Amino acid sequence: MSFKDLVTVVVPTLNEQEAIGLLIGEIHEAGYHEVMVVDGYSSDLTREAAKAMGALVVEQHGEGKAGAILVARDRVWTPFFVLMDGDRTYDPKDIERLLAFAETHDEVIGARSLGSPNMPRLHQLGNQILTRTFNLLMGSNIPDVTSGMYLLRTLKVKEMIFDRGGFEIDQEIAAQNLVYGKLTSVPISYRKRVGWAKAPTWRQGFRALFAIFGIARRYNAPVLFGLLAGTAMVPAAILMTVWAKLFLVDGIFHSGYLLSGLAFLSIGGQGLTVATTGYMLRRMERRLKGQP
Repeated sequence: MSFKDLVTVVVPTLNEQEAIGLLIGEIHEAGYHEVMVVDGYSSDLTREAAKAMGALVVEQHGEGKAGAILVARDRVWTPFFVLMDGDRTYDPKDIERLLAFAETHDEVIGARSLGSPNMPRLHQLGNQILTRTFNLLMGSNIPDVTSGMYLLRTLKVKEMIFDRGGFEIDQEIAAQNLVYGKLTSVPISYRKRVGWAKAPTWRQGFRALFAIFGIARRYNAPVLFGLLAGTAMVPAAILMTVWAKLFLVDGIFHSGYLLSGLAFLSIGGQGLTVATTGYMLRRMERRLKGQP
């Protein structure tokens, strides 16, 4: 049995009739025979096109991409499965790069170049903001946390409990594997989309950003709350500046500004200390696990 027979390629879809047949053909050409299309009740001919290409087509339950992954978790029988979007932006040839680390990791993320010419500039900016925010709050160094192509160990996913719906589940899975599993990433290519985008860019971007803060609250609370407390340094700086001007320029000793400034300074300093300690502990944990 080929190692490629140990993986199911799972493709969540919603109105992807233009791309899905082409994508499944490429998956078969790359040597993968287990293909599951989890459809979010498309109103076009996506399901028919997928069945015509020999894919197993099942309908999802639950919300968005999260619902598709839950269906895949329950239906996949192979030890591993690969998620990839149905708009043909990802190349099935790159799955082999993910498989190279499947035996030693619970998740392998396909990292796109966030400066890819095939990625709209607005998406490039949004993905960079989301990735950097996630890495800051989770103490990680993942190059592309918004990637829609990644490999998962099936048994590991069955142990997970998900709180997020929609596309934010990608980041929640990464967070759980950072904390409870082992994660790595490999570079992959990124192609032009076939068909039209389903989610409004701005709305999806803000949802993902707020979701990352919620994920950090659950999986790395010391860093999140430490950074939030650290923002007290801003009013501390303002109050101390006002007090210094009154005292040094006008000769007025205003104890209210001084005490308030010192109080905010203390809160901010302690918050940054907690955040730094939490970040360093997370980095040590990453090194011990051998993950980014």
